[in-house]
Amino acid sequence: MEEVIKIEGKHALEGTVRISGSKNATVALIPAAILANGPVTICGVPEISDVQSLSVLLRDLGVLVDIRSSDTIVIDPTSMENRPLVQDAVNKLRASYYFMGALLGKYGHVEIKMPGGCYLGPRPIDLHLKGFEALGAEIRYDHGSYILDAPQLTGTKIFLDIASVGATINIMMAAVHAKGRTTIENAAKEPEIIDVATLLNKMGANIRGAGTNVITIDGVDQLAGCFHEIIPDRIEAATYIVLAAAAAKEVRIDNIIPHHLEALLSKLKEIGTDLEIGVDNVVIRASRDLKAADIKTLPYPGFATDIQQPLTALLTQAQGQSIVTETIYTERFKHCQELNKMGAAAEAAHTAATATATGVTGGMTVAQTALNAVMNLCPIILIVTLIAGLIADGVTTIHNIYHIERGYEHIDEKLTALGAKIWRETVE
Repeated sequence: MEEVIKIEGKHALEGTVRISGSKNATVALIPAAILANGPVTICGVPEISDVQSLSVLLRDLGVLVDIRSSDTIVIDPTSMENRPLVQDAVNKLRASYYFMGALLGKYGHVEIKMPGGCYLGPRPIDLHLKGFEALGAEIRYDHGSYILDAPQLTGTKIFLDIASVGATINIMMAAVHAKGRTTIENAAKEPEIIDVATLLNKMGANIRGAGTNVITIDGVDQLAGCFHEIIPDRIEAATYIVLAAAAAKEVRIDNIIPHHLEALLSKLKEIGTDLEIGVDNVVIRASRDLKAADIKTLPYPGFATDIQQPLTALLTQAQGQSIVTETIYTERFKHCQELNKMGAAAEAAHTAATATATGVTGGMTVAQTALNAVMNLCPIILIVTLIAGLIADGVTTIHNIYHIERGYEHIDEKLTALGAKIWRETVE
């Protein structure tokens, strides 16, 4: 038996939706909190399964975790012990690698199983490991686990070959207790990095330059507890903006930071979307005669790789041919075959996909996907199906909904409030 989500298409969306706290920030902020020597209160936490997986790992370390309300978590590492993280929860999400930097920074020793996560093509953690080695850590790989040792971390200059978000955050966390100054050059600039640096600075760290390509960290001896509110989720915001552009009569999206969404919003204006941008919201109205546009994903502040797939679904409704070029994760085009099953014409090459103006016309079942394995489905691929289902004729069935719940809080409830006809069923 399996729970699925079903969507009946052709129901115009209308109303207001509020965006949750950033998932990508949350999964780094929670491990970062263990660097404190007192309780850390984080609010704006999204209700997603990744938070539960991280909470399991925290409790395995002896950290007290108190989820006080639907969006507030208190993390108290006062009685924490540095234990090996080799349990199955490590394999459930890639973000478990942030415990490498946090534990190395706090204790000088880490033993952790190889992190898991979605398969999007090669995503090695070599940059993380090189950064830790530059700070003075010795690294071994033994029976599926990394073992890192550093009697004393020492600040140094680190140049990242690729502006990696994960490596930037991980090295930053390891360096907060290092002796002297650490400089990260060619650092990633994503808003989530600024959010993690803000938390660490509230705790007493000395980090400057987050959000630029050069970050400096002057090591400190102690970090204290604090209160922190997570930034809005720019990927969730972008998803609702795109699905509203595809299926809305009029939808207002609240709790956003428009600056974080400039690449998407400017592209939507280019294709002819009717939108009105406020201080912390955007209103999307029904748009006709959308025009084709070319998209190229780039590191922030460029067009986000996480939103190229949903936008491809929208571009199947545009007049003309659009070319989408993926430069971050070269295998992120599995959604094209799913759109084609629903009547679109989206053709994937090795490094680029082309979506034409052929409309989406039929329902599909994700369980019949040609993907190599069900566990390789990521939230965004299912979101593409969901967006297509909103504009398709008939009923679309989405299986493996656990993957949506990993990254999107109460998505069926939020869409129902907007007038979508979406429900859950248990099937064999």
